[in-house]
Amino acid sequence: MNTSDAIVIGAGHNGLVCAFYLARAGMKVTVLERRGVVGGAAVTEEFHPGFRNSVASYTVSLLNPRIVADMGLAGHGLRVVERKVQNFLPIDDRSYLETGGERTKISVAKFSTKDADTLDSYNARLSEIAQLVRGLMLETPPNVTEGSWLAAIPEMLRAAGQASPFAKLSMPARRDLLALFAQSAGDYLDGWFESAPIKAVYGFDGVVGNYASPYTPGSGYVLLHHVLGEVNGKTGAWGHAIGGMGAITQAMAMACTGLGVDIRLEAPVKEVIADGRRATGVVTDSGEIFRGPIVASNLNPKLLFLKLVDSGLMSSDFRERIEHYRCGSGTFRMNVALSALPRFACKPEDGDHLTAGIIMAPSLAYMDRAYTSARERGWSEQPIVEMLIPSTLDDSLAPQGQHVASLFCQHVASTLPGGRSWDDCREEVADLMIDTVERFAPGFKSLVVGRQALSPLDLERTFGLVGGDIMHGVLSLDQLYSARPVLGHGNYRSPVPGLYMCGSGTHPGGGVSGAPGYNAAREILKDRRRPH
Repeated sequence: MNTSDAIVIGAGHNGLVCAFYLARAGMKVTVLERRGVVGGAAVTEEFHPGFRNSVASYTVSLLNPRIVADMGLAGHGLRVVERKVQNFLPIDDRSYLETGGERTKISVAKFSTKDADTLDSYNARLSEIAQLVRGLMLETPPNVTEGSWLAAIPEMLRAAGQASPFAKLSMPARRDLLALFAQSAGDYLDGWFESAPIKAVYGFDGVVGNYASPYTPGSGYVLLHHVLGEVNGKTGAWGHAIGGMGAITQAMAMACTGLGVDIRLEAPVKEVIADGRRATGVVTDSGEIFRGPIVASNLNPKLLFLKLVDSGLMSSDFRERIEHYRCGSGTFRMNVALSALPRFACKPEDGDHLTAGIIMAPSLAYMDRAYTSARERGWSEQPIVEMLIPSTLDDSLAPQGQHVASLFCQHVASTLPGGRSWDDCREEVADLMIDTVERFAPGFKSLVVGRQALSPLDLERTFGLVGGDIMHGVLSLDQLYSARPVLGHGNYRSPVPGLYMCGSGTHPGGGVSGAPGYNAAREILKDRRRPH
């Protein structure tokens, strides 16, 4: 039998962050990982001979700077570089939009001088809101409790403390905050801008990892969620980890092992065991037992509570809520090996635009049609594709003179209509995604020397992303903050004493931030200090 002070299920980035902070507090920690590599969905793997890429999560922004500093990730080899152009939007054979710094205003002015003049106000207003919401990322949400007022007082005080900074917002910013949480991204952007290209670039943030139209209410928050990060101190920017996303989690693993954390690979957990009603350890598929008074799960809540925890340890209402917890980000993920850089019809020369997030969805109307089409047939006939070519910033990923591309594709259904299987449709949809890039970059297909296609089913089987959901649960108002994953358990504690949640199915949600792991560790340590 193996005994630890804490057992962490899953060596994804949040599991590693949680393990680090527990070990730093002096606890003996064991991490159990199903796969043969740490990192969860933040990994770098060879997908074609000689070509490596971030095969699932693929870009950096939300990684919290406090966690980077505390774990000493730079000292463990992590280096993040900013894109030279933030986003590139090809529109047709002649027109395009670029964003990033001053080039945004210059580029937008080609389509609307009014919109170019509006950019400063828009960015200032969004930045004011984002700064305050960013401050909640490393906070535990107030928990909705049952019982006496006495039990509720600490949570009321927590709520008051977290709400106080928002009282300082100007009235226009308060109105914008309400709009971002309640409106669609499309409606919000339509209120600011008149030209389609800038609305498309910003609106993409409202549907990325979100199986929805940009005009779906609530997509405004998803837009906000994607501007909460930073790269090397520059807020709202996106970048690339040299060596791929696996460089982040490899550095995290080194920080953990430096504190004595025992990371076990190829050790899938099949059951959380309990003594009475309290979690006391886990059993792996091989039958090995790991005992400890603390178990922290980095898994999607549906996997944890419906697969690993005895239903008798939960109320019927809680289990029903978890069964109805919504997952499905509309994601089809591809990694492509290229013999050379692609050339876009609207800007055929090589240049900094090829370091950008290249968004092939020229308008909000296009995105809306893509969602409607996917709802009807299972995938969009004209999908949304964002392409990154990380080898333009990192020559370690491909042979000299050749390149790798990440295709992040929306919209596809997690479950196909008519009883069809993704195993039967994967290559057909992969061909469609390549054809979509070909429309904007003629000759792209001829550059492809290898590819890896990951349907929602593949993402679930390989990385534990239920329904292929990169966020571990839809970022809707009923699944955010104190209600993530279920109201009454938004504080990282499960209905089973001793069992905690530390993954992206808790506040503040998806993205490679490390915040759920950080927050969960703080609550575990708080409980450990509390007299029993």
